Amino acid sequence: MIVKGYSSIAQLQQLSILQDLAIAQLESLVGCSYVREYQQDEIVMHEGDRLPQQLHGLITGRLEIKKTADNGKETIVRLIPPGELFAAPAIFGNGISPATVIAQVESQILTIDRQALLQVISQSPEISLRILEVFNQRLQQLHNTVHGLISERAMVRLVRLIEYYADRDGTYSVAQGDRLNIKLPYYQIARSIGITYEECVRLFKKLKGIAIYKRGGIIIVRDWQKLAAAIHE
Repeated sequence: MIVKGYSSIAQLQQLSILQDLAIAQLESLVGCSYVREYQQDEIVMHEGDRLPQQLHGLITGRLEIKKTADNGKETIVRLIPPGELFAAPAIFGNGISPATVIAQVESQILTIDRQALLQVISQSPEISLRILEVFNQRLQQLHNTVHGLISERAMVRLVRLIEYYADRDGTYSVAQGDRLNIKLPYYQIARSIGITYEECVRLFKKLKGIAIYKRGGIIIVRDWQKLAAAIHE
């Protein structure tokens, strides 16, 4: 980790919840917000760590949030893209990290001291609603993940994972179809939906002609209707 110092107004504006704030309000946060840089695969926080009372947001890079069961099995809960918040208990709750956070690539994290944030919220209450909306979406995603792991087939979980990241991060057209903007390697998919690496490979073979997996986590969907229909096969 490298401490880069106080944030700039431009860096504060990278967080989605702060984009509409007046410059004067952002200026009031500059002296209470800090930027830290993490290298690829560096751990940002461990599950169970005591967290300082700060808002945590990612401004560049990508973070992996994972949980480890008592038997050592790891599950990737979600991936955090730039502009999003994480580590909710640092602001709400017991201040204990509920999961391990790892920088998948070189990443910059911005933190804002709680008291400074509350001062700005008192002037712009809508910020608190945006924060609650973000974490409510996370709770819904966690609920859907748990429900899927308990009651749905692996193929259903795979299709829904592809659809989720396509919707969240977008796609772009290539000759073979729609390529996801985010890369999802086999190991990452497997840990996200509770299957083995080998089973993940087999599932993509069953989707031949519908979805393509390429080395490095590149996923291209050739037919979205057939992909959705694969849930029922």
